[in-house]
Amino acid sequence: MTPEARVRAGFATQARWCEAMAAPFMSRLCTLIPDALDRSTVTGARILDWPGDPIADALPMRLTGGLNALVRRGRLPALAAHYPPHRAGGDLAAVLAAAIRDADAELQPWLDGPPQTNEVARSVVLMAGLLVIAAETGLSVELFELGASAGLNLRLDAYGYRLGGTVVDRPGAPVELIPRWQGASPPAAPVVVAARRGVDVNPLDVTDPATRERLLAYVWPEQAERVERLARALDAAAADPPPIDREDAAGWVERHVVPRPGLTRVVLHSIAFQYFPADTQARIAAHLAAQGGLATAEAPIAWLRFELEPGHELPSLRLTSWPGGADRRLAWAHPHGARVDWLL
Repeated sequence: MTPEARVRAGFATQARWCEAMAAPFMSRLCTLIPDALDRSTVTGARILDWPGDPIADALPMRLTGGLNALVRRGRLPALAAHYPPHRAGGDLAAVLAAAIRDADAELQPWLDGPPQTNEVARSVVLMAGLLVIAAETGLSVELFELGASAGLNLRLDAYGYRLGGTVVDRPGAPVELIPRWQGASPPAAPVVVAARRGVDVNPLDVTDPATRERLLAYVWPEQAERVERLARALDAAAADPPPIDREDAAGWVERHVVPRPGLTRVVLHSIAFQYFPADTQARIAAHLAAQGGLATAEAPIAWLRFELEPGHELPSLRLTSWPGGADRRLAWAHPHGARVDWLL
């Protein structure tokens, strides 16, 4: 398969994913983009001759994120007239091609690196897991988030939730998260976060306006609720930035995560582990198993992860608990936290 054929297949795959996740405009955009490109622009040549795997490299999201950022900035008014909530008539493909020619130089930084997002609604899934941990240990938790990005999910105890019949009330919460819930409710246990810290190879500064706009640009424009939710979470985080270290996760976990009496030390991550190098993944798993062997009922360790599993369309929430090392699948959930199928 030629690079151009791979690119066309990649955009078609992204279009199907967008359609399945209630983003019809984005699906249409991804369908039209390959035919709106040619090698007369730097953007077109780079994309059509992309040397890697377009899906693994998130190539469609790189370009659509850049276009959305420029539309949000008021830079491409003709294209903006087609973006939700607007519905301009006319030939979107021609308008799209003209926009790419016009913004050719401005799109290059968006193609240079993969998207970095921070979907705050994934806190729905992680909080459900923390409820299980709190109910089973009766202890406060110390959180260690891997691939924390801007740290919005590291602040998950600042949000309010309705998880089936279980309500986690946070008066004045900047975000209220109410997913479609299937199955029994998680336990109603108090989740007390005694400390938190994150790690990322490229942590994002929530106090930086450019970071804010970049994160908002990667949210699909027709999903206004997600955009507004992210904006509120960013405002709250900017007033109380979570601590995030810049380094590889393996050495960080090895240095920080050991049993501590009186606390459950929880390593957690969401749709991040797949992007870690294989050696990093192996070192993290080995370290947690080794330290788990030293854990006690007074000093437990938990590994809570919301990640894709091979052969399944939806990511799962899994929990490994020490002492004992019991591993359980707690839920299947929508990647953006919109629906949770609880399994306990």
